[in-house]
Amino acid sequence: MSIRTRFAPSPTGYLHVGGARTALFSWLYARKHGGKFILRIEDTDLERSSQESVNAILEGMTWLGLEYDEGPFYQTHRFDRYKEVIQQLLAQGDAYYCYCSREELEALREQQMANKEKPRYNGKCRHGVENPQGERVVRFKNPEQGEVIIDDLVKGRIVVANKELDDLIIARSDGTPTYNLTVVVDDMDMGVTHVIRGDDHVNNTPRQINILKALGAQLPVYAHVPMILGSDGARLSKRHGAVSVMQYRNDGYLPEALLNYLVRLGWSHGDQELFSLQEMVALFELEKVNVSASTFNTEKLVWLNHQYIMNGDPAHVARHLAWHMGERGIDPTSGPALADVVKAQRERCKTLVDMAAESEYFYKEFDAYEEKAAKKNFKAGVDDVLQHLLVQFSAIGEWEASGLHQVVLDSAEQLQLNLGKVAQPLRVAVCGSGVSPAIDLTLALLGREKTLHRIERAIRYIKNVENS
Repeated sequence: MSIRTRFAPSPTGYLHVGGARTALFSWLYARKHGGKFILRIEDTDLERSSQESVNAILEGMTWLGLEYDEGPFYQTHRFDRYKEVIQQLLAQGDAYYCYCSREELEALREQQMANKEKPRYNGKCRHGVENPQGERVVRFKNPEQGEVIIDDLVKGRIVVANKELDDLIIARSDGTPTYNLTVVVDDMDMGVTHVIRGDDHVNNTPRQINILKALGAQLPVYAHVPMILGSDGARLSKRHGAVSVMQYRNDGYLPEALLNYLVRLGWSHGDQELFSLQEMVALFELEKVNVSASTFNTEKLVWLNHQYIMNGDPAHVARHLAWHMGERGIDPTSGPALADVVKAQRERCKTLVDMAAESEYFYKEFDAYEEKAAKKNFKAGVDDVLQHLLVQFSAIGEWEASGLHQVVLDSAEQLQLNLGKVAQPLRVAVCGSGVSPAIDLTLALLGREKTLHRIERAIRYIKNVENS
């Protein structure tokens, strides 16, 4: 059997992490078994769906690298097909028109709740209605006997008696199809073999299976993955912080770090924490997904991100860093190669936002010295130290780290100063703060022109302070 999975988000908002994890699991399963991964946009909620949300979903999938083999397919382009299936179900006696008014149904619901009964349609129109008036919907005629058995790859066997299911609406009064009809038709037409989705859909599955059986379709295998919870135990939502996939991009996370984190939310392989995409594909199994919900832990995500920044290909990290530099109005071509900056900063920076902020001085002038650093390091007489360094650096031949390091060491010895009394004022002079990579590496990345210019600027600053 050729495996075919799908990710079918509704474009009523951005791509959130729960959806991204479902997409990842579906993508991994298809890749592992040499199958196809389909992207379907379930946009039949015309009032809430938007092109902006569609774009956000596509952008999120692209950023994560979850390329799809087929699609995106849009349900709004398939209304004729849905109407055809609805007519088929009516013709074969597996659906019927219901003329019950909204007021009538609400009264029924209130009566059932007062009697402590499960609210459900009572099948009034199931066997036909004489002299129907007003609007009508189409309901699926759910079997009244027997049971639905779901051998869920995550939750195990689920058995639901058909008598517990009422006759759900499959077409609204305006003729538009409902979710449970469209998803069935799409999965059937697209040959989906494995439906991997959140466990909030478990209640829909028996109904969908019965519609599939009525249509004589091959039943897919279902895998309902548990939800993601916030640190307070409630379902992950906006109040828990960033839940949009692209917000994590904005906050400085690498896509592979987020994917690694998401795959570990509910799935594990021994004690291993770090997985390349190739390892995820090779090792992932739906049967190993936990049944219980997982808790989102931002600290763990930060740790993972730092691992990927430190150990990833600097050129790859640099490509993502370039976006953050652009957000800060920095042209990466106006300074050192970003891959070299990544190598210099990766031990210290846990996110790309941090790295971009702490690397600005390589590319553009800073407006002012950090007050605390300047007060501590730009004391009287430091201008003479910087002047000595200026002369030495101006005379150096090749501008590279080892030679620059030697100049700093020799200057400290010649001036009979502790190395920190030379290197730290120099760091503040060229960076604007007291924090940077190793001073020789910092100078090498800055280049000769920027270094000499900033030392001269610091000398003037110190003299002005002394004279004021």
